[in-house]
Amino acid sequence: MPLVPRLFGRLLATAVAVVTLSSSTTPAPGAPAQQEVVVSDAAVWSSSLQGVHGVSPDVTVREIARASTPLRAVRVRFGNPFGDRPVRIRAAWVGRPVAHGLAELVPGSNRRLAFGGARSVRIEPGGSAWSDAVRMRVAAQEDVAISVYAPGSPVNDHTFPPFAFDPPASYINTGGNTARQESAASFPQYPVIPGNTPSTETGYHPGQTWWVDVVAGQARARGTVVALGDSITDGYEAVGPPGQRWTDLLAERLDDLPARHRLAVANAGISGNTVSRQPNPYDETGQCCGPPAPERLRRDVLSVPGARVVLMLEGTNDIGGGQFAPPAPARQVIGGMREVVRRVHARGLPVVSLTILPMCNEPGSAREQSRLRVNHWIRTSGTFDAVIDTDALLRDPAQRTEIREELRHDCYHPNAAGDAMIGRFIPLWVLGVPVGDHAPLHMGEDVIVTPSL
Repeated sequence: MPLVPRLFGRLLATAVAVVTLSSSTTPAPGAPAQQEVVVSDAAVWSSSLQGVHGVSPDVTVREIARASTPLRAVRVRFGNPFGDRPVRIRAAWVGRPVAHGLAELVPGSNRRLAFGGARSVRIEPGGSAWSDAVRMRVAAQEDVAISVYAPGSPVNDHTFPPFAFDPPASYINTGGNTARQESAASFPQYPVIPGNTPSTETGYHPGQTWWVDVVAGQARARGTVVALGDSITDGYEAVGPPGQRWTDLLAERLDDLPARHRLAVANAGISGNTVSRQPNPYDETGQCCGPPAPERLRRDVLSVPGARVVLMLEGTNDIGGGQFAPPAPARQVIGGMREVVRRVHARGLPVVSLTILPMCNEPGSAREQSRLRVNHWIRTSGTFDAVIDTDALLRDPAQRTEIREELRHDCYHPNAAGDAMIGRFIPLWVLGVPVGDHAPLHMGEDVIVTPSL
C-alpha cells in the first residue's frame, strides 16, 4: 500500500499520509477466542429523535431495533427532547422478535423494563430516562422489540422511509396496554404507513420510532462507532439489493472481528439535518429534521454509552438549501464542522469525516463552489483525524458533479449499491482496529483514505 507524505498545519508539524484502500481487511492475529472475556457497556443501536408530532392516543407502540453486536443485558433510553409536557411511560417491555422486523415475540423472551426499580417513569420536557438493565442474550444483527404504553404523551419521534421489515420500525396496536403480550394479535402489520408520515394510525410503520433513541447494555465489544449525519446516513432509499444502510454493512464487517477489537455501531443520522446553526431548509416548524448537528451533539453523540470514534457525513443540506433557508456558504458549513470536532475532541474522541457527495450542482455554480471548498478544507485542513473520500469514491468521472448512475438514487442520495460501496470502503483501522500491517489510528494522526485509481 503506497504512502504519499503530505503536511498539514499543526502546532507540531506531523507527517500526513494519503492512503489508497487495500482489499485486505484481515484482522491481526491474536489470542484464541476462548480466552476472550470482553464485555463493555456500549450502545448497539440508535435512532435519533428529530421532532414532536402530536400526542399518543390510548395505544401501545412496539418498536423494532437491531443489535449491531451481541448483548448479554439490555437497557433502553427514552427521550422527550421536544415535548412541551411530560412523557409518562406507564409500561415498557423488551423482547426478541421471532424473525427480523416482526411484532411477534419469542415465547418467554418479553421482560418488563423498570426505571430505578419503578414500573413507570415521568420524563420532563427536554429530559430522558434510562431503563434498568435486564438480562437478555441477543445475537449480533438480531432484533429487539421495545413495547411502550404512554397514552397522552407528546410523540417525540424519528421518521424516515426505509424498505419494509428492516429497523428502525414500529407497530401501533389496536388500542390499550398490550406491551406484555408476546403474540402479534394486537399489532397488525397492515396497513403499512410510510415512515416519513408522522402518524398514530394502527398498523406497521417502517422507519418510525417513538421516544426510544438508544439501545445499550453489556455488549461483546470494546465500544461504539457513532455515525453523525443526514439522510445519507439515515438510510434514505437504500432499498435492495443488498438493501442495507452503509452503517449496517459496516456493523456486519465489525462483527467478524474478535470481541477485543469489535465495535458496535450507533446510527445518529437524521434526514434533512444540517451541520451549521440555521433554520432548517425544509421545515419552518423545526420538527422534521432534528436540530443542527452542534445543537444535538450532546444527546445524539457525546452521551452515547461506549463511544470510541465519531464518523461524520454532513453538509449536503446546508449547501443545497431549500424553501426556508438559502444555500449556505462554505465558511458557514466549515464553522459548524469545526464546532463539532472541537467538542468531540474535548471528550478525547477522534472524528473521521466523509467528504460531501456530488449533488448535481451546475458546474461553476455557487453551490458547487461551496461543496468543492468544503471538501478541499475537509481533505487538507488537518481538522479531522481521518478523512474518507466518498466524493472521489462515488462521483462520475465523466460528470464530476454527479454520483455515478449505477450508484445513484437521486441527485443527493446513493442507492443500495452506493451505500454498499461506502460501507465496504471504510477501512477498519481508521476506527481503531488493528488490521494487517496497519496500526490503529489515534487522535491527531490526520490521514485521508482515497479509492484506488
